[in-house]
Amino acid sequence: MDTITKAIAKFKGGVKVPHNKNTAEFESVFMEPPKIVTIPMQQHIGGVCQPTVKKGDVVTVGQVIGDSEAFVSAPIHASVSGKVKGIKPILMANGQMCEAVHIASDGLPVEFPEPNPVPINSKEDLLKAARDSGIVGIGGAGFPLHVKLNVKEDTPIDTLVINGAECEPFITSDYRESLEYPERIIAGMQTIMKHLNIAHGVVGIESNKPKGLRSLRKHLSELADLDPSIDVMEIPSLYPQGAEKMLVYATTGRKIPPGKLPSEVGCLITNISTVSLLQRYIEIGMPLTHKRITVDGNVAQPKNVVVPVGTPIGDVIKYCGGLIDEPSKIILGGPMMGIAQFSTELPITKQTNAITILSEAQSLPEESPCIRCGRCVEACPMSLLPVQIERCTRNNDVAGLQKLNVSACMECGCCAFVCPAGRRLVQSMKRAKQLEREAAQ
Repeated sequence: MDTITKAIAKFKGGVKVPHNKNTAEFESVFMEPPKIVTIPMQQHIGGVCQPTVKKGDVVTVGQVIGDSEAFVSAPIHASVSGKVKGIKPILMANGQMCEAVHIASDGLPVEFPEPNPVPINSKEDLLKAARDSGIVGIGGAGFPLHVKLNVKEDTPIDTLVINGAECEPFITSDYRESLEYPERIIAGMQTIMKHLNIAHGVVGIESNKPKGLRSLRKHLSELADLDPSIDVMEIPSLYPQGAEKMLVYATTGRKIPPGKLPSEVGCLITNISTVSLLQRYIEIGMPLTHKRITVDGNVAQPKNVVVPVGTPIGDVIKYCGGLIDEPSKIILGGPMMGIAQFSTELPITKQTNAITILSEAQSLPEESPCIRCGRCVEACPMSLLPVQIERCTRNNDVAGLQKLNVSACMECGCCAFVCPAGRRLVQSMKRAKQLEREAAQ
């Protein structure tokens, strides 16, 4: 049982990105609470939460401070204990205004209520726990976990796929999860599989993380009741291996049809840290209040640091020794799909897994005319034609964009990464999809 299963299939396209996993062997450290946390009331796709506290209220760690009656939503909890200084809107990285609860920390780790294990005896218990935990997915959408787990009875799922690829450069937060909490990851998988009646589970980890692969496999082999239904699979180190279509193909050989979900091919996907956090909530009853994030790039002391949700970006950078020199970009997430920030006062959210700080030397080259080399076409994992999509976008040709299937673009950035002319192809893709949405209204 000490062997590691190899990937079943390799997807078309993709790019070899520099790994830059500089913090891979840096154990997670815990940052002290900042003086003030700013906690936005929308940190997920779906219904916006409404504050359940008011100015002057005293709150404690884990207390619900925002919630919504919408099904696609997740409660938001206080990440520090202290006093609510105000509830006022802030400008988020996506350009939208969002109401936020501002809490002045008292520096004390007061928890509310005193956390206790959460018994799970049924699917209903699991879904309630997933919602009460406040856990959402990593990335732009921030899909609430309880919604993802609420699989319809007429949708047969036979495989739970855990995404441990972490294919973006610099980021090692999921890798640290596999080294520091392998038992929680496996236990979380077993819990989901049992109560959703899923027969098989697989963890997909890129080949450039051999210690992570061995850590999970070692824990599996040490279980008294060894679970043969769970595999740890080594998948190719190729970006964007962590995208759901690529991950499902690598781990099961199944192809998700265009515009369809993994459930269409019998798969349920969640992130390696997400399943671990769910198990943590079940074991101790503490909801999602802190995030482990990788801080790397143009910073004096790169770290994997656990911070309270709502901590200003600038405070995290200061904790890591500050900037080496004037940055070109400060990105929440990785350099391929992360979002550049306009202010270091913006907060860490549930969706954040990294702060990547790029120097001027690491910034994109100046944009120049397309040379028709075709590299973007070769690199696109969705078999799209980025240069033609860019042309249709400039001409506001919605019919042309529809023929080119632009809605299939997942904005992975492979096309821009390989473009020798420095074309801003991802921006063109975003604009193209916006044109298509506007035309449909």
